[in-house]
Amino acid sequence: MKIDLRYGRDGYELHLPDEWDVRVLRKPPLPVLDDPLHALEQSLEQPDGGEPLSAAARGCSSACILVCDITRPVPNGLILPLLIRRLLDYGMALERITILIATGLHRPNLGAELAELINDPWVLEHVRIVNHDARDHEQHTDLGATDAGTPIMLDKRLVEADLRIAVGLVEPHFMAGYSGGRKLVAPGVAHERTITRLHSAQLLEDPRVTNCNINDNPLHGEQLQIVRKLAPLYAINTVLDEERRVCLLNFGEVERSHARAVEFVRAHAELLIHERFANVVTTAAGHPLDATYYQAVKAMVGASDAVQPGGALFVAAACSEGLGSPEYCQAQQRLIDLGPDEFLARLLDKRNAAVDEWQTQMQLRATRRFGVHLFSQGLSALQRSLTGVQVVDSLERALWRSVEQSGDSRLAVIPEGPYLIPKYELADGVNSVS
Repeated sequence: MKIDLRYGRDGYELHLPDEWDVRVLRKPPLPVLDDPLHALEQSLEQPDGGEPLSAAARGCSSACILVCDITRPVPNGLILPLLIRRLLDYGMALERITILIATGLHRPNLGAELAELINDPWVLEHVRIVNHDARDHEQHTDLGATDAGTPIMLDKRLVEADLRIAVGLVEPHFMAGYSGGRKLVAPGVAHERTITRLHSAQLLEDPRVTNCNINDNPLHGEQLQIVRKLAPLYAINTVLDEERRVCLLNFGEVERSHARAVEFVRAHAELLIHERFANVVTTAAGHPLDATYYQAVKAMVGASDAVQPGGALFVAAACSEGLGSPEYCQAQQRLIDLGPDEFLARLLDKRNAAVDEWQTQMQLRATRRFGVHLFSQGLSALQRSLTGVQVVDSLERALWRSVEQSGDSRLAVIPEGPYLIPKYELADGVNSVS
C-alpha cells in the first residue's frame, strides 16, 4: 500500500504492507469553488455580517489589511489584488493602504519568502508591506485590559487605520479552537505582553483550550474581547481542501463572518472515530507549516484522540528550518534538563509565559499519554536531542518495529495532519470512521 503524506514541498510516499489493516483518515470532500474570484467579489457586497465593503470603506482615507505569516497557505495572490483595487475604486490613495503581516512573536517574512507569501508582483511592488514586531513597544497602542486582566496592546498601524480587514485561513487550531478571524489580531499583531499572557500555562492547561472548540474556550473568549476594542473590524476568511483548493471565501464583520466559516469547515475538519489505534501516522501538513519542529507540535496534539494510551504516534515533518526560535530551543532544553513534571510545575507558577515555551507545554499533552516518534530529514544531531521525542531515520522501519512490539497491525494514517482532527466517541452529527 502507498499513501502520499504532506511532507515538505514535495511530499513523502509512505509504503506499508498490504496485509496490515490501515485506515486512512481524511476529510470528506469539500465543495470546491468553481470561480473563487467571483465568490469573493460577491461576498464583498453580500457579506456574512456587517456592511458590504463599499459601505464600510465610505469616508475612510486609510486601510490596514492583516495577513497571516508564511506558516499559513492563504491564497493572498487571489485576494489582495482584488481587495486593494476595490479600495482604490472607492477613492482611497494607494499610499494610505498598509499590509501588516501578523507575525505574532514569529520572525519577519522577508525577501523570497515575502514574495511567496504575497504571491502577486503588483501588490509586492506598489503596496506598503510591513512585518509586525511584538517587541517594539513604540509601535503599539494600549487599549486597556480584558476582564481577566490581559493587557490589550495592539499594533498602532491597525488601531489607527480607518478601515481594518483581517485576511486569514480557517482551520483547526490546538489552542484557539479554529484559526483565522480574531486570531490575526491577538496574537497576530499584539504586543509581547499580550501574547505571553494569552499563552500562560494556567490558561493553556484548561481542557477547553483545545482543537475545534470555540463555544466555551477561554482563550477564544479573551480574543473576542480584544477584537471588540477595534469595532468595526472586518475579515476575509478562507477554507481550503486537502489539495489547497479554495472551498470558501467570505467577507464580513469579523465575529460573524469567522463563525460562518467555522460552521462551514467544522463538518469536514472534525472526524468522529469509534476506535483508537496502537500506531498512528500523521504529518505537520507539509510546506509551509512543517518548516520547523515548533509547528510540528500541532500535529502531535491534533492526532492525540486517535492514539491508544501508551500507543505510538509517528509524525512526519520536514523541519527544513530546524527547531524554531532561539527562545523555543531554550524551552526545549529546559524540558530535557528538568523533566516533564518539573518543567510544567515551574510554568504554572508564572502569570506570563516566556516566549515560545507554550509550544513545549503543548507537546506534553501528547507525550504524557503515548510515545511520539518524529521522522524528519531537516534536523541536526543537536536539534534532534532537543525534540524531547524519539527521532527515527526510516518511517517504514520504525513502524515495522512498533507493529511487531504492539502485536497490532491496525494502523491509522492522517495524511493532512492537523487540518483534520479525529474525535473519539463524540456525539452524533459528525462525520465518522469505524
